[in-house]
Amino acid sequence: MPNIVLFSGSSHQDLSQRVADRLGLELGKVVTKKFSNQETCVEIGESVRGEDVYIIQSGCGEINDNLIELLIMINACKFASSSRVTAVIPCFPYARQDKKDKGFFDIPVDNLYAEPAVLQWIKENIPEWRNSIIVSPDAGGAKRVTSIADRLNVEFALIHKERKKANEVDRMVLVGDVKDRVAILVDDMADTCGTICHAADKLLCAGATKVYAILTHGIFSGPAISRINNAAFEAIVVTNTIPQEEKMKICPKVRVIDISMILAEAIRRTHNGESVSYLFSHVPL
Repeated sequence: MPNIVLFSGSSHQDLSQRVADRLGLELGKVVTKKFSNQETCVEIGESVRGEDVYIIQSGCGEINDNLIELLIMINACKFASSSRVTAVIPCFPYARQDKKDKGFFDIPVDNLYAEPAVLQWIKENIPEWRNSIIVSPDAGGAKRVTSIADRLNVEFALIHKERKKANEVDRMVLVGDVKDRVAILVDDMADTCGTICHAADKLLCAGATKVYAILTHGIFSGPAISRINNAAFEAIVVTNTIPQEEKMKICPKVRVIDISMILAEAIRRTHNGESVSYLFSHVPL
């Protein structure tokens, strides 16, 4: 594609390379380093004058450093007279549901969804999916699970949870009948995984034959992997918005859905001035 430059931040080089390969592009030359006082330094290694620039940087790892690195890269490209700069952020930092003051944007923002890829994974990897039930681990995810359940033509359930504080659940109440069905927990992210592991136990006690968890963002901090290894999941399925290679080495239950094709197609459509709404219901080939 002409007049387009794709850069990768340091947070998720593998995903950036996958996106570049799908677009038939080479990643732009950029060097990131730190001064002795730990301030971030970014050097753009090629001309971006008049170019349509896309910078891929996920909100994972050293989140604050990676966010600053992204802002410096944007600033450098704008000062170098690029025609447009678009940030591609697979996992958006500081946007958890329990943070109410999220601010707002005065620039266009396209929110991409993993739902089409999730539906495809379920149909291709869970043989008993027609006898499944989609479960939300909290009331806030009800809209998400009903959408997936409707598109699979199966029923849904939810778990009402009462929190004492963030990352700590006091008690859970299952609303729905999961007996003799494959339960598929669906959530936007999992951090320490206490909630979904408790939810899995609740579903098995209620008669579910198997339990899967499908998560958009697998943060897996603290005791998460230990909890997953000890839980009765068939699989924990996450997208690769966050690198998972190291986690997969120590937890065979973790599976990954590659979403590079979604990001690549979103970049292509944005560059060509096309609508990205197609991606809300289709997985690009």
